[in-house]
Amino acid sequence: MTLASKTSATLALKSLGLVPYLDALAGQRKIHEEVASGTRPNTLILLEHPAVYTAGRRTTIEERPSDETPVIDVDRGGKITYHGPGQLVGYPIIKLSNRNDVVGFVREIESALIAICKEFGIEAERYCERSGVWLRDESGDRKIAAIGIRVAKGVTMHGFALNVEPELAAFEKIIPCGFSDSGVTSMAQELGRSIKLSEVIPVVERHLFDALGRVAE
Repeated sequence: MTLASKTSATLALKSLGLVPYLDALAGQRKIHEEVASGTRPNTLILLEHPAVYTAGRRTTIEERPSDETPVIDVDRGGKITYHGPGQLVGYPIIKLSNRNDVVGFVREIESALIAICKEFGIEAERYCERSGVWLRDESGDRKIAAIGIRVAKGVTMHGFALNVEPELAAFEKIIPCGFSDSGVTSMAQELGRSIKLSEVIPVVERHLFDALGRVAE
């Protein structure tokens, strides 16, 4: 599927289903080189991973699982997180129009995820001191989407993970994203009902294509 943004070059979509993390990482790196060289258009990958923990460059030993759960160390920003079925992972591989404005890119992703949640009646928001998308109310601070980005050659890698209906207990083995004073939630948890990725993906595509069109070369 390919869409043309009003403000950018063509953006291609690859929807891949359930893909092992390391296989997806290898695919990301290949697409990254192609986007950087101009042989492939900016590309948004949407998929799920089998259960896996990944640790960004800022992860400390204390934030890792206390048992022998395997962890994959990766070259993105951020700290440790969990990926698994029921979580929609998006990898925008985008040549930035302003390669120095990484913060602006992250803010566009956050805004898109907030808008996606709002369409489902979930009032998420940005947390200025912390990346990602959050719910903050009388029930406490809890993260519904994580973001971890790397930029090389002016092209982004890695991306976001939106908790649609993952196994939330998996986050209890780690200190998610390094925040011990807050929780993790999902769309299903907040809505009080089961929700399928197929309900969410069309909304994600629409908002992400708009957001990426504002920052892509």
